[in-house]
Amino acid sequence: MTMADIPAGLRLKEIAGWNQTAADWKRFLEASPKGCFVAEEDGRVCGTATTISFENRFAWVGMVLVDPQYRGRGIGTQLLKRAIEYLDGLKIPAIKLDATPQGKPLYEKLEFVCEYEIERWTLRRPPSEAANVSGFGARAPLSPELLESICKADQEIFGADRSFLLKSLHEDAPEFTAGIGNDGLIEGYAFGRRGSFADHLGPWMAKDATGAGQLLEKFVAHSSRGVQVVDYLKSNAIAGDLLRSFGFCFSRSLTR
Repeated sequence: MTMADIPAGLRLKEIAGWNQTAADWKRFLEASPKGCFVAEEDGRVCGTATTISFENRFAWVGMVLVDPQYRGRGIGTQLLKRAIEYLDGLKIPAIKLDATPQGKPLYEKLEFVCEYEIERWTLRRPPSEAANVSGFGARAPLSPELLESICKADQEIFGADRSFLLKSLHEDAPEFTAGIGNDGLIEGYAFGRRGSFADHLGPWMAKDATGAGQLLEKFVAHSSRGVQVVDYLKSNAIAGDLLRSFGFCFSRSLTR
């Protein structure tokens, strides 16, 4: 896949009803220029798959999309196998992905196993309420030093350096980047992105419920969109309670 294929990728994600934008596709390609793939028939892109490797410790497969007109021909399986083959060539010891209920049977056939369940929750607000984001006023720019500290803290939590992604998210939507510190230590942080139809919070990390609530409140306050989306671990009862308290409702399940 190349930058020239982004319009085709956008067409497929629109059919699927996904929230990615051209900036997201560009982010995938910049992170893994040789590890993103398309399937074509008669010169027309009919499927996509992306990969991102994190310090060769583990990798992520995403954006596995197939045009409905071409489904049932094994195109999704071929794309996924090509992505796995590419990552195997890099000697990546673990490959991860987030599976929708529709895609889960395919991944299980290729020996992916469930680590844990994720739930997507959505907040929908009327336009008049969404436009009123004055609760926190304008956010002061995040200092480069704080951003570096957040990236360092995230590396310990995530298990690898993904600062290239976090900095890209911050560059595109700095209003959603927030950090909570105490005596020079990062106790919470959040990033967000502006999708095609919703603002999406994540990653969203905090030491305790108070910090998590502050970060969620800031995200909602600084989003002027009518729809906000958050993914969280189903086993994290604190996050679930916070989302309910802010008016978020269950949208769908994912398996990681």
